[in-house]
Amino acid sequence: MDRQQEFVLRTIEERDVRFVRLWFTDVVGSLKSVALAPAEVEGAFEEGLGFDGSSIEGLARVFESDMLLQPDPATFQILPWRGETEQTSRMFCDILTPDGEPSTADPRNVLKRTLAKAADMGFTCYTHPEIEFYLLKSQEPGPDGAPVPVDEGGYFDHVPGGVAQDFRRTAVTMLESVGISVEFSHHEGGPGQNEIDLRYADALQTADNIMTFRTVIKEVALQQGTYATFMPKPFTAHPGSGMHTHFSLFEGDSNAFFEAGAEYQLSKTARQFIAGILKHAPEFTAVTNQFVNSYKRLWGGGEAPSYLSWGHNNRSALVRVPLYKPGKGQSARIEYRGIDSAANPYLAYAVLLGAGLKGIEEGYDLPAAAEDDVWSLSSAERRAMGHDPLPASLHDAIRTMEDSELMPQILGEQVYEHFLRNKRAEWQDYRLQVTPYELQRNLGIL
Repeated sequence: MDRQQEFVLRTIEERDVRFVRLWFTDVVGSLKSVALAPAEVEGAFEEGLGFDGSSIEGLARVFESDMLLQPDPATFQILPWRGETEQTSRMFCDILTPDGEPSTADPRNVLKRTLAKAADMGFTCYTHPEIEFYLLKSQEPGPDGAPVPVDEGGYFDHVPGGVAQDFRRTAVTMLESVGISVEFSHHEGGPGQNEIDLRYADALQTADNIMTFRTVIKEVALQQGTYATFMPKPFTAHPGSGMHTHFSLFEGDSNAFFEAGAEYQLSKTARQFIAGILKHAPEFTAVTNQFVNSYKRLWGGGEAPSYLSWGHNNRSALVRVPLYKPGKGQSARIEYRGIDSAANPYLAYAVLLGAGLKGIEEGYDLPAAAEDDVWSLSSAERRAMGHDPLPASLHDAIRTMEDSELMPQILGEQVYEHFLRNKRAEWQDYRLQVTPYELQRNLGIL
């Protein structure tokens, strides 16, 4: 038994932890959980915990349903919102096949495989997400059918006595108590919209942190009598919720994206990484923007980038290179602005990183940076500059992903097929719906 496992067992005993929750995710990033008695944890470390994988979206076919959960002791945390008495803890799990091999259907394993490939190329990947969400008065819509936000605040607004302010303070305190470091928190552009930025961590830890983050945010909201949603676009007239993520690759202690004296201080590695993301973005958009509603955000304005472009400090670009700070070469990074807050972070980071690594492997050339506001250009101007559009709907994104050679390589055939099957079913359900928009527009005149 290794030291981390011993630490977990000792902490469970010393803190009188009564429940140990084992967390994992399905292919669309829904958090799954099973509670284990403390006496069973040592056995789970040694042999894994058996469960029926065929009941979980995308994990196993019925004839191969037996799977094992292998707790990762490095992710052990006490859950503060469960209270001080009869304490509850959690560990993220890797999913194994009955013979102890990592399951190809496990989203966490998909990201681990991509990070292993990066390591083989000499790189460690660090990520830093800016997570947006809406805080609503309740899950129930208002009289007009629209959600009701907790305030009418705007970007960086300080709302005296505001619900969101108390909420953010409690949420940040709780996040830090489960080992998640927060860099910034503030009111975002929409009414009731908030943003909390997590500090840099390696990509696997970040993905685990995002899954914990969503749970913490929803728990704090419920405690305060409100409701938090990560839906990409809950309001027609207000901005959607993105999860802009900063990426950097390190070779040992040095930032592989930094080159003093180069244009924007960007190294050849960084330029090839951006080129890989831009070339393959249409193929992975179904993963980074996985719901029908995601495309209302991408194409609904409000600073959501919908064209293939990159730029230096250009917030209309899909990939932004933040302003260089003199003497801070270690902070050189790129920001992908397309991803939304409802993505499965394991799969989303795997495809983004995998596309960037492909650009480095193949030596892709980076097109010219976008100097202008990409949204304000005409369609002809965008075409002439090579700013092709991202898929306009989930249907388009599925079709583009189906034609991709790279996506099944990154995701593995099983996750790729299950993910597409799930998304095709969602599109089919959506296509059959008669919406309030259609009734309002057509019922009285047709």
